[in-house]
Amino acid sequence: MESDKTRRFEALVLPHLNAAHNLARWLVRSDQDAQDVVQEAFLRAFRFLDSLHGESGRAWLLAIVRNTAMSWLERGHASISTREYDEDKHGEVQMEGPETLLARKDERGRVNAALRRLPVEFREVLVLREMEDLSYREIADIAAIPMGTVMSRLSRARKEFAELLAKETCNG
Repeated sequence: MESDKTRRFEALVLPHLNAAHNLARWLVRSDQDAQDVVQEAFLRAFRFLDSLHGESGRAWLLAIVRNTAMSWLERGHASISTREYDEDKHGEVQMEGPETLLARKDERGRVNAALRRLPVEFREVLVLREMEDLSYREIADIAAIPMGTVMSRLSRARKEFAELLAKETCNG
């Protein structure tokens, strides 16, 4: 019986590890804390796997990750020194000229800085929609908010993100 649960977990939940880590990283603003949040979330997901209905565990898992991250932040577990995700270290290898790589790194730095400065409720919906490509309904389910609130937050998040990005570009 336990091996059936393990197989189901591996099939429905484990494939979404990268999405879970990406969401946690942006919510808690630290790669190390995100790893802890994801570990705790995966333990919860395994424990409550019977509550997953259907054949897609992505939105269900991301809701658990989101709730775990919010609890983590409320308990004050966030690292004092927040390490940002190093895209060059963790991203895929690219064969481009040094000028292109430098320009891309600079732009990515400005985007990451602007995103980090957003309030968590804006950062959350923006990451789920733009980076994880989730629907408004899925985001509403994950964040446990009405779909109208998702649309409103997303609109405000995009506006504030654009303003912050413009400031980063002027300062950079």
